[in-house]
Amino acid sequence: MKFSLVAALVVVLAVAHGTEAVSLVKRDVQAEVDKITKIINDMSASITTATQDMVEKVKALEMTNTAQTYMEDSRAKIQPLVEKVQAEAAKLQDQVKPFIANIEDQIKPLTDNFNTQVRPLTDNFHAQVKPLTDMMEKFFQQVMDQTKALMPPQ
Repeated sequence: MKFSLVAALVVVLAVAHGTEAVSLVKRDVQAEVDKITKIINDMSASITTATQDMVEKVKALEMTNTAQTYMEDSRAKIQPLVEKVQAEAAKLQDQVKPFIANIEDQIKPLTDNFNTQVRPLTDNFHAQVKPLTDMMEKFFQQVMDQTKALMPPQ
């Protein structure tokens, strides 16, 4: 009976130790599962963010390519019009050149004639005014000299 009590006690202790070990293993497994779940969730979030960034960059690149294509198409459509306007402007310039040259030829004698008529008048006016300006200059110089003479020395 003593033997059976000791045997029963050993069995109870073995079962208790085994249960303790199993619960310890269960706790370790749960912690590991939690760690792995967190790592997977972090990786999933990282992949999602990277994918969203990549999609945004692709959209931006597509937008840039679309804008560039639009500009090239617009340039191709406008270029013939620009060339036509430039050709018409060159034709107009060629047509106007003789007209402008004719006007210059007609005005040149008038301006030359005006200069020849006005030059003697301006020379005469200058000759008449020059003595007056010289006299006024001398008068103001005398006034300045007299004013300086009246001032007390400093």
